[in-house]
Amino acid sequence: MAATRVISVVGKKDAGKTSLVVALASEWVKRGRRVATMKHGAHPAEVDQPGTDTHRHYTEGMAERVLMEFPGGRVLFERTTEQAEDPLALVRRYLGDADIVVIEGYKKAALPKIEVHRKSRHSEPLFDPASGDAKQWVAMVTDDEQLRVSIPTFRFTDTGWLVTLAQLAWDRAVVVE
Repeated sequence: MAATRVISVVGKKDAGKTSLVVALASEWVKRGRRVATMKHGAHPAEVDQPGTDTHRHYTEGMAERVLMEFPGGRVLFERTTEQAEDPLALVRRYLGDADIVVIEGYKKAALPKIEVHRKSRHSEPLFDPASGDAKQWVAMVTDDEQLRVSIPTFRFTDTGWLVTLAQLAWDRAVVVE
């Protein structure tokens, strides 16, 4: 099995992280890559609908795992007692057969990062060139035409930035065996 690359997309609330994850995933799929994504959430999410069989299996039956298979797809619900698992451990456990995994979030994890920064939402980006983890930043995508930082910076108004960013992210992604 080939190694899996991992890159994280980070940013503050409503910066456009999900849109960038979707765009990068789509770009790599066009290139024939097997892409998986992972989302880090700050609080528990309700991902199944009350009243469905799978919801009942999980909430009433207290099953440790519920696997729902349907034409063209599968969903796994898994109960865990762990607070939060290392994102690379999750990649190895569930997504290790992908060519690349794009993670949305985990801004504190020691992962290569692409930051999405919208000045229209937040005055300052997360990236701090003086911090100890500044070397983890691969690039910045922003709407701030005045922002100058020491990492490659792409503007939403640029043309062709996604292709360049996808290659840069591929090259700088951490490789997980």
